[in-house]
Amino acid sequence: MSNQNHLSQALDEAPMGLFHLRAVLTAGAGFFTDAYDLFIIGAALVLIKGQWHLSKEMVGLLGSTSLIAAFLGAFIFGRISDVFGRKKVYGLEAAIMAIGAVLSALSPNILWLLVFRFIMGLGIGGDYPVSAVLMSEYANRKDRGKLVSLVFSMQALGLIAGPIVAMTLLASGVDGNIAWRIMLGLGAIPALAVIYFRRTMPESPRFEAQVRGQVKAAAENIRRFSGGAIVADQEATPSKRMNIWKFISNRRLMLTLLGTAGTWFLFDYAYYGNSISTPLIMKLIAPHASALTAEAWSLMIFAIAAVPGYILAFTTIDKIGHKKLQLIGFFIMGLAFLLMGIIPGITTMVGPFLVLYAISYFFAEFGPNTTTFVLSAELFPVSVRTTGHGFSAGIAKIGAFIGAFLFPVLSSTLGLAGTLDITFVFALLGIALTMLLPEPSGKSLDALSDPTPNMPTDPQLRAM
Repeated sequence: MSNQNHLSQALDEAPMGLFHLRAVLTAGAGFFTDAYDLFIIGAALVLIKGQWHLSKEMVGLLGSTSLIAAFLGAFIFGRISDVFGRKKVYGLEAAIMAIGAVLSALSPNILWLLVFRFIMGLGIGGDYPVSAVLMSEYANRKDRGKLVSLVFSMQALGLIAGPIVAMTLLASGVDGNIAWRIMLGLGAIPALAVIYFRRTMPESPRFEAQVRGQVKAAAENIRRFSGGAIVADQEATPSKRMNIWKFISNRRLMLTLLGTAGTWFLFDYAYYGNSISTPLIMKLIAPHASALTAEAWSLMIFAIAAVPGYILAFTTIDKIGHKKLQLIGFFIMGLAFLLMGIIPGITTMVGPFLVLYAISYFFAEFGPNTTTFVLSAELFPVSVRTTGHGFSAGIAKIGAFIGAFLFPVLSSTLGLAGTLDITFVFALLGIALTMLLPEPSGKSLDALSDPTPNMPTDPQLRAM
């Protein structure tokens, strides 16, 4: 089936096809790598802590270093992608992840490990805006939430891969001082695969046509990539380029950014603080459990609770609504945190605690963990779309850094229950900020993200 129409309309109305799946797998491979690299440090920390006799503060810093680097990476690569194009940086950030993973495995001491995890985090941060926005700009109007969510759902495989690798190494009797190095180094393998796959994917057709004004090239690239499923006219359209100053001075876009970045910040504080510290949490509620047992519980939670949450999210997000799903997720996730914090003695009861902990994970995935990624990829104009997503993801990683750094410290001072009560408050604030955002489900990407009824289209305007 073909669509002979303006390029954006042809993309919006195209039926979902194999080329969409190809784009999902290409973008999603990066997200698998991101998740593995970010969360494997939780399993490695249990071993590193014993080898290098780290303080609680140093444990928190090591668990969160790549997150503060991801903050910078998202800002830097998000902006560069809007200035020079998505494809220009699509393999660069994957290369940085691979280099960081290999060097982390070879770290001679804690200081060098912090440096190498920081380098890797720059690449991880850069992957967020480029992967999300490329998929949203390839997606059709009806299935956009599903397709972008599918990219993000690759994180689930990374979450599962980490504990499986850790359990395999520990069960095989590999020395702990070697095991954590293998865990970290293996993150280079999927990153290298990402570089290969992304070389085959063309530039975003919307960016190519609307920002660069290369309509003919964009139409030809999407025709080839889609196998002829999308055939658009090649009529020239005015360039729509908004510089960074117009972006930050636009009131509507700043309110949108407050909603996307603010909700993502609040969510990541809770999610990364808990996820990276899950092996430590397991040790707190069952102090006599072995490292292997703690990893098995982590895997059980990810596989039973998190993965179904991801699946239900991408299969229903466009029916429920992107904004509405975020509200549902924040509410029930927060309620689970509250119950874990206020029920007397629950943090010493493994079974009941794991049930509530699993519920919080399910509604994190079937909610704001998915939707914050999706909303940030569809609510900004095309010429500042990766900038907006990069700002949102970067600010979110500040929340993730704070959560990962403070969780080991707070849990030793306030106790696990008190620490979880704080995450409940963050969930409530997430609900409030979500109300700032429009409901984008089923709407045209261009119409949805136009900051004004008559956005300036001066072809001479250059991005800064």
